[in-house]
Amino acid sequence: MPTEAPDVTEATALLARVPYGRLAATLRAMPFVAPARHVVLPGALLLRMHAGLGYHRACSGSVVAYGADNLAPGSAAQDQEPRWSVQCIGTAVTVRPTDEESALFGPEPLLVDGERFDAVYLRIVPRLTSVHRLLPRGSGERPSEHAASTTI
Repeated sequence: MPTEAPDVTEATALLARVPYGRLAATLRAMPFVAPARHVVLPGALLLRMHAGLGYHRACSGSVVAYGADNLAPGSAAQDQEPRWSVQCIGTAVTVRPTDEESALFGPEPLLVDGERFDAVYLRIVPRLTSVHRLLPRGSGERPSEHAASTTI
């Protein structure tokens, strides 16, 4: 159970540290999770996905969850920093980014599942943000301080 409200800037700062995450939504009442590249903008997340998979059509105009973390082995600065996970929930909208926003993503992949990459963008304004921390034993932290949530 969360015990403290996170600083929203902490959640966005953590998201800015990793380039990819997972978008979760439903399609005809069936849940799905799709990988996405993200950038953090003031008050919003901008996602870049492959249009050929069609996930953006199910997400646009719908409430979605987007999560990113540093849980993969070796992804936490040689395992010296605590593990964390951030989740944002909000409504996704298909958008056309500015040239400056597009440039923030860096180069596009060449192929996705053998198909030429075709970028599509979703903007999410988070309404609920959760930060979960996994602290190693002996870190001196109380176990109840591992997670926090806030509405923004």
